[in-house]
Amino acid sequence: MREIFRELNTAYKNNEFEIIFVHQYGNYFLKLRSLSRTEILRQLSERAEINIENIKGRQLFEHLFCQNIPEETINDFIRDVYQLERAERIGNEENLYIQLFRLTVFSWGGFYQNAVEQTIVNNYVKKIRDYNQLLNSIDNDLAPRLKSYVLCSWYNHWSSILIEDMFKDHEDILPAVGLVKKVDFFWNDFPFDLKVTYFPDGFMKAKRQQRKLRPELTELKAFARQNNINYDRNATDDEIFQELILRITESPNQVSRDFIAALHRTRREIIDDTIANTQELIVWFYENQGTRRFDAANRFFIVLIDRNNLEDSWKLKRNREILSSQINDFLNANREIDFNQLQLNFNWEGENYQSYATCLFIIRE
Repeated sequence: MREIFRELNTAYKNNEFEIIFVHQYGNYFLKLRSLSRTEILRQLSERAEINIENIKGRQLFEHLFCQNIPEETINDFIRDVYQLERAERIGNEENLYIQLFRLTVFSWGGFYQNAVEQTIVNNYVKKIRDYNQLLNSIDNDLAPRLKSYVLCSWYNHWSSILIEDMFKDHEDILPAVGLVKKVDFFWNDFPFDLKVTYFPDGFMKAKRQQRKLRPELTELKAFARQNNINYDRNATDDEIFQELILRITESPNQVSRDFIAALHRTRREIIDDTIANTQELIVWFYENQGTRRFDAANRFFIVLIDRNNLEDSWKLKRNREILSSQINDFLNANREIDFNQLQLNFNWEGENYQSYATCLFIIRE
């Protein structure tokens, strides 16, 4: 068992989860890994009646792994630990939803996740040579953008925790209660990393291109030019997009109404086609990962979609009623799921990978 532990632990450290997921002791390793805080492992050893008197804290994980504890004992212990942690979060849950509803605008401020430092270096540190100009830019430009980025990150973090708990509260789900990479829960003993996202702009652009249509932003700018609609040309693409969508949508003239109606009609058609052919989107998610965040872990994607206004899809992430209802309906309807049907292959930077993934579309009509 010691040799098996070291093989799996090496794969874990190297992010080689494809080795762990297919290994006979893969789930056993991951479940124990999620419990690998010293005080928790000591409680598990007591539950399993294992003597650890001469075992140091750093050796506990390996030692308990080698005891071949019955997996049902581990499962029951994990559920008990989760219930204690969950009870504490439930006490603050209602207030957390109240706080999330205080966010009225969801904008990354021109930053993208994992690119804040790069943006600051490229646009301020390396670009500006005058000290007073740098101070002015920090106060008037950088500070508001950083505030927007922090607010969006805060919103995503806490809303994701609430959604994770909706899964972990379901009887078919075994939580991963501690820090274990690439596994948020075990669905009928199958490990998944939960990813909550929105209908991706890049995928929408690709599907429009297949229809020989230009990107939405290009169409919006062209319409604005043709109809003498002014906008801030110094703003970021995201800001220009939001401004033009709003201005054209709120315009009273029929030409603007027809243009926006056609834009939304195309969106709905692409979304409907995607829902009917889910695997294409799932493969796109895997193949369009950033270099710093790449992995081939099993994933459960939730894609939030507001059909009437795609730009408002972010609000669904705090909609407890819609989320809870659709997540539980999906899990209940798939109690006999064959996970082999979720297997897929994808290519990333010239190499082929295999994974297991599914996708649940949470839709507001």
